[in-house]
Amino acid sequence: MNTKGKFITFEGGEGSGKTTILSRLIAYFDRLSLPYILTREPGGITISEKIRNVILDTRHTEMDARTEALLYAAARRQHLVEKVRPALDAGTIVLCDRFVDSSLAYQGHARGLGMDEVWSINQFAIETLMPDVTFYLDIKPEVGLSRIAASQEREVNRLDMENIDFHHKVREGYHIIAAKNPERVIIINADQSPSQVENDIVCEMEKGILKGFGVSLSNKSK
Repeated sequence: MNTKGKFITFEGGEGSGKTTILSRLIAYFDRLSLPYILTREPGGITISEKIRNVILDTRHTEMDARTEALLYAAARRQHLVEKVRPALDAGTIVLCDRFVDSSLAYQGHARGLGMDEVWSINQFAIETLMPDVTFYLDIKPEVGLSRIAASQEREVNRLDMENIDFHHKVREGYHIIAAKNPERVIIINADQSPSQVENDIVCEMEKGILKGFGVSLSNKSK
């Protein structure tokens, strides 16, 4: 990948704690004065946020699986060209909540469209851009969904309404992706305290991807 910055993505099933962990990680990045942006998929920019609203609207229960996959790819494309790629070219670290792996796990595996088919759609959208590293926050679906049910802050979206078998297939899909991409995907046990999850991720980043920014284990957050 011919970019100056680093592209770090965060994946996980519903209720895996990505939002919580990212809020803790930006404090770490701020402390070290690292150049970064935080963004999300689908969304991150105006056009993609509008597509997000269409995809996740709980009233859109009739949405076809292929329509869903195409909408995600469209939102991803616009987000990439308008926000992600320019930031990477400027030497910025991009922290992104979800990327193409979500489509492979959710639409490709759980929806049964096929990972190869969904990958083809997204190759057209992302061209050659892939994350430098992906942190997959792994948790049993029952635990993740119970977190959502207990939270008064998180809005329930259309994917939360799927049956438990769907969420198990999503998790299975992520494990398939991780097995095929061990050089990129790092599995993190998300059934731990937020501080321990943060520590596990920071340790992995400091061992590898952040070295180019002058960060080493000596900077480990307390």
